[in-house]
Amino acid sequence: MSSELLDALTILEKEKGISRDVLIDAIEAALVSAYRRNFNQAQNVRIDLNLESGSMRVFARKEVVDEVFDPRLEISLEDARRINPNYQVEDVVEMEVTPKDFGRIAAQTAKQVVTQRVREAERGIIYSEFIDREEDIMTGIVQRLDSKFIYVSLGKIEALLPVNEQMPNERYKPHDRIKVYITKVEKTTKGPQIFVSRTHPGLLKRLFEIEVPEIYDGTVEIKSVAREAGDRSKISVHSDNSEVDPVGSCVGPKGARVQAVVNELKGEKIDIVKWSDDPVVFVANALSPSKVLDVIVNEDEKATTVIVPDYQLSLAIGKRGQNARLAAKLTSWKIDIKSESEARELGIYPREEMIKLFDDDVETDFDFDEELE
Repeated sequence: MSSELLDALTILEKEKGISRDVLIDAIEAALVSAYRRNFNQAQNVRIDLNLESGSMRVFARKEVVDEVFDPRLEISLEDARRINPNYQVEDVVEMEVTPKDFGRIAAQTAKQVVTQRVREAERGIIYSEFIDREEDIMTGIVQRLDSKFIYVSLGKIEALLPVNEQMPNERYKPHDRIKVYITKVEKTTKGPQIFVSRTHPGLLKRLFEIEVPEIYDGTVEIKSVAREAGDRSKISVHSDNSEVDPVGSCVGPKGARVQAVVNELKGEKIDIVKWSDDPVVFVANALSPSKVLDVIVNEDEKATTVIVPDYQLSLAIGKRGQNARLAAKLTSWKIDIKSESEARELGIYPREEMIKLFDDDVETDFDFDEELE
């Protein structure tokens, strides 16, 4: 042991944020264990560690008793008064028992304790940093791949991208830079473990927050997201400011903003629709790009029946039912789509109380392909 340890602890306190007093207490506790382990001693001992002088002494602590049953833990009143006549029964006597070669063991033990505490502190710092970034987006670099995970470097730590969180239309290679959504941060015995996703709806939301200043500053709000990763997604947007077009803000000049998100998601198609607290309007918007003639709402079952022109039926349902499925997820309403002719046969269209869903000059969706042309 030397005074150099004091300098080392001071540096660690400044650089790693580990309290020097905490480290000293940990070293002293470890030295007690080392003494008992290496010298087969089970007695009660105390370590006196003087970092400035580099000295280290071991003291056995014994209770003063009238009759000794365990000489390792007890000392008679007679023997105690030979040391100091003022001792009384139940006092504690300290006697130095420092072994001659204990310095080497002490130095090795101190090094191990400091190394362990530094590792624990670094893990704690990483955990504290990343627990605050749950449900956030980060850019990482693909390091390696196996059958269960893709390991993505986030700087200080590797995150795990499970197979079921990988986009089916993507192929990952080492050194690829990808944006990932942090789904979970866990504390483990081996340090923090971070799980990320490329398929989570939150990734789409965060990408729009990056690309659209109006979303970032709160002028435009993303109300809901429905996503089938790698294929198609829908988002609903709203603004309390009547002078701001929420759909147009997300689309951007000549589709630049939504194009940046599409590029990041490797061509995933994105429908942007205007949110409404009226389920008739919202469901009609959500089924875009199909045209909707009427929406019949069943409030009790939170279900809707949507009537579309006959030639629009397949477009409204979508390939393998995708458009209707995403619209249902987006609105949280059940959606049953019927063609105009079928609805007329059932006598549910037209209704006497039919309302006009929205004005012809109001944009309710963004046709991405048309906008780019």
